[in-house]
Amino acid sequence: MKKRQELDLQQGGETFVHQAWRRLKRNRLAMAGLVMIFFLFSVGIFAPAISPHDPIKQNLRESHLPPSGNHLLGTDLHGRDLLSRLIYGTRISLLVGFLPQFVSLFLALLLGLLSGYYGGLVDSLIMRLADAFFAFPSLLFMMALMFVVGSKQAVLGMVLGLGIVGWAGSSRIMRGQVLTIKERAYVDAARAIGARNSRIILRHVLPNCLAPLIVTTTMAIPGAIMAEAGLSFIGLGVPPPTASWGQMLQSGRAYIRQFPWLCVWPGLAIFITVLSFNLFGDGLRDALDPYLKR
Repeated sequence: MKKRQELDLQQGGETFVHQAWRRLKRNRLAMAGLVMIFFLFSVGIFAPAISPHDPIKQNLRESHLPPSGNHLLGTDLHGRDLLSRLIYGTRISLLVGFLPQFVSLFLALLLGLLSGYYGGLVDSLIMRLADAFFAFPSLLFMMALMFVVGSKQAVLGMVLGLGIVGWAGSSRIMRGQVLTIKERAYVDAARAIGARNSRIILRHVLPNCLAPLIVTTTMAIPGAIMAEAGLSFIGLGVPPPTASWGQMLQSGRAYIRQFPWLCVWPGLAIFITVLSFNLFGDGLRDALDPYLKR
């Protein structure tokens, strides 16, 4: 009987994940986005193996060549192969898209848990700090941070800047979840048997608050990719000759009428990447909705 109960508990613990995955698989657009995300990661990881040319090697004799057999997407002003630079630019976009979300997620988890669970003065201080970050222009903060860290540490500056800017909204979501969860009967039962606050938070509150935050983090990745492209476009991103989609747009905008492929390919790469994450994020949001039975 005891083994049967343990088996039922294990199956019950897996039910939500199984149902969420089944709902996600039924969403064709979300699965298409997930496949594209895996493809982009594969391109970034295996860039040296699949890149046909050196992305930073210049050959002024071949500048502004149109797409051809030797250069499938053409070349830029300095004769560098656009396909190779596009492939290596995937690394920067995904790096800046994902790493800031880990920083933001850590801050949101920590501060949101403390704010929602303990309330009172702790809640007021953390929420007023979040209000201050909401009030301060994020672009101005990013520009100031990039000037401080310098161009040599541009990736580090963008990761820290985007992570710090993005925690406020996620922490409010986390706080709202904690305020709801901490009033549940099983939390009261844990308190009644003498469980410590740290155990209650880690074992009972945190696991039941993660789903909305995971969705929020997934949906924030496209914004971080767009922010990196925007900063690179205005000259505050990754310094040349490192390949970056935003930098490729910035260098090609002066020749967009004569050589449109200079902007078409990086723009299309940004569009496809952002669309893939948005489609997957929408599908993940629906899949993790416990009230969605379709």
